[in-house]
Amino acid sequence: MKNELLIEQVKSIIDESVPQIANLSNVTVLLKEGFKNINWAGFYLVDEANQRLYLGPFQGPLACTSIPFAKGICGRCYRLKEVVIVNDVNADKEHIACSAFTKSEMVAPIIVNDKVVAVIDIDSDVLNNFNEDDADTIKAISRILEELF
Repeated sequence: MKNELLIEQVKSIIDESVPQIANLSNVTVLLKEGFKNINWAGFYLVDEANQRLYLGPFQGPLACTSIPFAKGICGRCYRLKEVVIVNDVNADKEHIACSAFTKSEMVAPIIVNDKVVAVIDIDSDVLNNFNEDDADTIKAISRILEELF
């Protein structure tokens, strides 16, 4: 079952009268607190000209600042245009180890006019932390965030 409370919290804090970065920054707090066992939550924004995702607002330890579309779990999400759950990042050849503490990961695209404009990246320090309910929740949140792009 989707986390309806988290979805409603995200809806309630979006304020289109403030800059995008302010909204995304506040959403990162809700993401980090709204899912269990989270050690990093944030956004990677699309840079089409350079074929990369670049670091946006986040909560957690230092992160990779730039990820090529062809690399990493975030890159996979960008290419597939769908939620990607990795239960054990150390067993996934594409994973880019930005933090030694991350054990599992969930990434969701934010899509506008059939183009990915950003991805939501959520990392956990627990193996197998994410499930289909989490995927449904993050899909709903990504649809809410489309209006910011």
